[in-house]
Amino acid sequence: MEKVQRLRAMSSLCRQQAAYNSMNKWKLLAEAEYWDHLADRELSSYFQQCNAVSANEIERPPSITNTNDAGAKTISAA
Repeated sequence: MEKVQRLRAMSSLCRQQAAYNSMNKWKLLAEAEYWDHLADRELSSYFQQCNAVSANEIERPPSITNTNDAGAKTISAA
């Protein structure tokens, strides 16, 4: 669950930067959607594992193991 919080925080930071950086607004908003998507996948995986009755029922969707390897680059407003 901590991972989901970190992913949502990244999304929030992108949205905040978009509010102050009009030249990159759409790119930052798209990046925020990307972080939200990763958080949704992680949350789905978490609940699927929690709801599994036995170890044989667990089907793990591909979860992100390291957000640094996700491919998104955060743009800082300079």
